[in-house]
Order: sequence, then C-alpha cells, then structure tokens
Amino acid sequence: MKSILVVLSLFSVFYCSFSQTDTLRLSNHLKKITETSDFRHFMNPHILDQVAEYIKIELENSADSVYYQEFTVNGTVYKNVIASYGIKNSSTIVVGAHYDVCGLQDGADDNGSGTVGLLELGRQLKGKELNYRIDLVAYTLEEPPFFRTENMGSYHHAEMLHKENRAIHGMISLEMIGFFKDEKKTQDYPLGILKLVYGGRGNYITLVNKFGKGKFAKRFTKKFKKGASIRTKRFNGPKVLPGVDFSDHLNYWKFGYSALMITDTAFYRNKNYHQQTDTIETIDFKRMADVVDTVLATLLKMK
Repeated sequence: MKSILVVLSLFSVFYCSFSQTDTLRLSNHLKKITETSDFRHFMNPHILDQVAEYIKIELENSADSVYYQEFTVNGTVYKNVIASYGIKNSSTIVVGAHYDVCGLQDGADDNGSGTVGLLELGRQLKGKELNYRIDLVAYTLEEPPFFRTENMGSYHHAEMLHKENRAIHGMISLEMIGFFKDEKKTQDYPLGILKLVYGGRGNYITLVNKFGKGKFAKRFTKKFKKGASIRTKRFNGPKVLPGVDFSDHLNYWKFGYSALMITDTAFYRNKNYHQQTDTIETIDFKRMADVVDTVLATLLKMK
C-alpha cells in the first residue's frame, strides 16, 4: 500500500508541475470580467476598480507580491495591477494585458482574453523555479481616448520602470488571444501581398515585432515558435505599418525596452473588434489555452 501511495504522490507532483491551462478557469474568469453591471471603460471608474480588485485577489493566490499602481487622469484615479514572481531575481520580464474596453461592449477578446490569460499564467507560475523575475501587469486606459497618449496605464508602468532604473530583460503584450477561424478568407492584412506569405485562414497566433526588435524579443519569438502547441506565425515590420504597435508594448519601445505583441491580429481577423458582438460566445478557449501554455513554457525556458 505504501508503495502505491508513493507512486501516486510522485505522479501527482509530476502532473502538477506540467499542468496545462484550464479552459474552465479561463471561461469562469472571463464571465466575471465581462458580466459586470456596466461596461469597463474610462467613464466607469467604479467598474474598472471592481475588475482591478478581482484581478488582484486572484493573483494574490499565487504571486510573491501584488499591488496597485495608481495614477490620476483628469481628476480620476485609475489602477494598474502588478503581480511579481521570482522576486529574488534581479532582471525582470514583464507580461502585460489591458483590462479596459472601448465603449459599450463586453470586450471578451479585446482584451478580456489577454487579461484572463494573465490570471492563468499567474496560477501556473506559483512555485516555479524562475531564471527571471516575472511581473504580470494588468493595465487600464489602453483604449481610446487615451491610446497613444501618456495617460495609458502601460505608459505609466514603463515610465516607472525607467525612473527606478530597473533591469528589464523584455516585455510581452497579450493583446486579443482568443479568436480563431479555420475557414478560407477569414484573415486580412494591412498589405494584400502578405496573404501570399501568411495565408487567408485566421487559424494561428502571431508574434508581432518591429524591425530592430532587440535580443529578448528575438529569442522569445524563436523559442515560442519552436515549442508552440498552436499554429504560430511571426511578423517583423516597421512601426508605421498599421497594427504593429497597436497595443501596450509600444510604450516599452518608447523607453528602449525590447518588447513584442502576441495577438490573434485583432481587426484583421475578428470583425467583432470594438463592437457589441465581442462576446464570450465567440472565444475559442481551447486554442486560447494553447497560447497561454506556450507563453508559460517559453518563459520557463528563458535563460
């Protein structure tokens, strides 16, 4: 009997150490974030605070430390949520996703998907031996009217890191990771010629980098693609190409950090983008979980 218990115990440890993203958890988190009494946009700071509190409480179950980064815009206080893992390490990898929406919509893919991806990453990072400190950051105010301004939550965070002279290895933005289509002609591009290279089916996740992306973005992209459990493509392009800098990673570029975006390509595929039809029913939780699994595996491989 003792030998059987030992075997079961070892199996449990082995299984837990290689646990995969839980699609039911992703779904439940997304319901909590999207089914609020009002929409989580800048004109409803009380709703944003409720969502921030939910994120903070969930991350407190796994992180070494969790805190709010508060900042004021037009007389209103807004909050980023920052959770840290492997705090003994001196150099940091930031993984971020914004939790606010644009206007009157649930924002299930944009960007509830990235936000709940952070929560699952946090659960699975608990107790892991890490080569870097990992900060999971849930941002507010990514969406208009603050997009591309210094009021973005990610700008405030990147600026804080710069002022504190923190050693930042790199940054990853999770921006819409839950919408996939296998049918033909379901994937658009900023330039039509790109369809010849990447195909016309919206059935992949893409890692978006700018030219001169930096050492971290290059290495992370290579490792991610090599070990991906989902169809993966990488795109390198100039910042002027529409979409290359359409998320929070742009603010880390401003401060000289190597950063990239992981995305289902947003409006180039998901026609629910910034529409009331961006609902939980449109999310492919299986492939979304594969994205989170691959992000986690890649983070753990970074040396």
